[in-house]
Amino acid sequence: MGVKHLLLWLACAGCLAGCGLAGTATSTATGAAAEAEQARQAKQIEERARQQAQDAVRQDTARREQAEKDAQ
Repeated sequence: MGVKHLLLWLACAGCLAGCGLAGTATSTATGAAAEAEQARQAKQIEERARQQAQDAVRQDTARREQAEKDAQ
């Protein structure tokens, strides 16, 4: 029975490979990797934007404080 089962599994695997299922799995994995890279880049952009916003607030605060000192 073991050899028959092995041959059956091999035949099924051959059919699936022939219909493009293996290619679909590869495409899915590639697509997932591309999505992960896009998410990583989006996180970097978001962090950069957050840092720039914080820097702008710090600069504005420093200018305001300097203007108040100059006004006295």
